[in-house]
Amino acid sequence: MDAAPMHIAMYPWFAMGHFTPFLHLSNKLAKRGHKISFFIPKRTQTKLQHLNLHPHLITFVPITVPQVDGLPHDAETTSDVPFSLFPLLATAMDRTEKDIELLLRDLKPQIVFFDFSYWLPNLTRSLGIKSLQYFITNAVSVAYFGSPERYHNGRDLRETDFTKPPPGFPDSSITLYEHEAQIVVHLGKVEFGSGVLIYDRFEIGTRLSDAVGFKGCREIEGPFVDYLQTQYGKPVLLSGPLLPEPPNTTLEEKWVSWLGEFNPGSVIFCAYGSETNLQQNQFVELLLGLELTGFPFLAALKPPNGFESIEEALPEGFEEMVLGRGIVYGGWVQQQLILGHPSVGCFITHCGAGSITEALVSECQLVFLPRLGSDYVISARMMSRRLKVGVEVEKGEEDGLFTKESICKAVKTVMDDENELGKQVRENHGKVRNILLSNDLESFHVDSFCDKLRTLL
Repeated sequence: MDAAPMHIAMYPWFAMGHFTPFLHLSNKLAKRGHKISFFIPKRTQTKLQHLNLHPHLITFVPITVPQVDGLPHDAETTSDVPFSLFPLLATAMDRTEKDIELLLRDLKPQIVFFDFSYWLPNLTRSLGIKSLQYFITNAVSVAYFGSPERYHNGRDLRETDFTKPPPGFPDSSITLYEHEAQIVVHLGKVEFGSGVLIYDRFEIGTRLSDAVGFKGCREIEGPFVDYLQTQYGKPVLLSGPLLPEPPNTTLEEKWVSWLGEFNPGSVIFCAYGSETNLQQNQFVELLLGLELTGFPFLAALKPPNGFESIEEALPEGFEEMVLGRGIVYGGWVQQQLILGHPSVGCFITHCGAGSITEALVSECQLVFLPRLGSDYVISARMMSRRLKVGVEVEKGEEDGLFTKESICKAVKTVMDDENELGKQVRENHGKVRNILLSNDLESFHVDSFCDKLRTLL
């Protein structure tokens, strides 16, 4: 007889890049009969409705985002405000504590999954509910940045050398350059919501929660999970890689007809995330680098900082130069479907967690161009140095800038059948892809995740 279904509440950070993986996980749990109460800002609910594959078991619980001075009155998620206002959004989230308490008293779930709301474990404990801090990023990044060795007991982050991994970290090849480490130290001093530093938000949540969870699998991240388990002294659970569900839509006709003009495996697809703006000089270098490769390309980018539209930011004469073989597009694109198109042969990614998963299960050659100042850089090092499934674009060690030549070099390395490094990364990518897509890998991990949650309860 199957064990009784669990009732789980989800309260992710107010960003689409967090709601989506929490909902993917909810779908996998609901498929096994578990009931999910998903806390979400009122108007954002409609944007996610189509991703709820089990509406009879996954209930969206609408919440009102409290007013905070300086925050636009209708702002609900990070996509509604510039990066500089994210801390105010975090303050708003912290101010939902009383509402969340009332909802939890009413709904009575057995466990709550959270990420940014560090105050939740104390609240759930007082109600006799368990809490799990669920990271949408990989265990490697948290092990590198968030090991208690790094910043316990109020240590000043300025004294921490982030160019090296912490003591006992399983892979010494994963390191940061000086300019990357400086950004980490700077971010560590930034208040992220009502008087809380961003690192404290995670550290307190991790310390107080009953368990910690990650999107990932032991086959790829085993040593880092074991390392974290010894560091935290509490259960570290893996939900499996949460592979994207096959899309229930088809690729827009404009992309089907455009991509159809090129040979199989010849198009470079570059996507830089829905929330990342490049500086204008880097935007230009990226486009000139794509042009320099000689391959056809589709670049989905936001306008660079200080520009309203893609068109006004393009280098002079660029559109004429790439006419018929290159498109720079400023809107949202169906990334998963584009990666699956036979003409697309190379994917340049900013290394966000969702994009990395979609990249690994695609048949495209991989080029990593990580966004600075976050776990994206560690993901890129993990992929290029440990797993060796793609090539990272070279950047200046001092200034962190890439050039058109370094973009072109990385693409040519993975696209050239004769290149030794290219051969090696293509072979490794094939192996990792086979592991991730093997028949029962994901279901095994989700089942095991559920078993461990039960043990926790």
